Amino acid sequence: MEYDEKRWISLFVENEIGVLARISGLFSGKSYNLNSLTVGTTEDATISRMTISLTSDDQTFEQIKKQLNRSIEVIKVIDFTDVSIHMKELMFIKISSCTQQDMIELSHIIDVFGVKMIDYDIDHVLIECVQTEQKNNDLIKLFEKVFANRFSIVRGGSVAVEAISFSER
Repeated sequence: MEYDEKRWISLFVENEIGVLARISGLFSGKSYNLNSLTVGTTEDATISRMTISLTSDDQTFEQIKKQLNRSIEVIKVIDFTDVSIHMKELMFIKISSCTQQDMIELSHIIDVFGVKMIDYDIDHVLIECVQTEQKNNDLIKLFEKVFANRFSIVRGGSVAVEAISFSER
């Protein structure tokens, strides 16, 4: 029996109008669910790199990679399943109705989680988190306990890059 697992793919694609829509349409057309999709230009302005997170079984994942490889706009597909990678996700958390005690608690959380307070006023705080998806999930769980119903989240999706192997050093 095959189980659904979280998977990561990186794509190098032509940086042209409509490519993102066509790639994401490939997933929606087959009823595949994306967990996250981030895209940005590379050092070559004609090429963008996408990082895609999805949950699927082995057979479906192989089918997805084949479909992506057949797409005209896709230059290269990298399967991160068995590759050592570095991955980070950008997340902002805005906390409302902060008391003096909340500010003290936030100071401790910021120190422990290695995140930054990037803006504040008399009773609001904006936190920037550039962590792994799991660390960001852990932070959200803590905020649900400490600041229940007083925070909002904006998540940007993860980006990933292959780790440098010993032979490349």
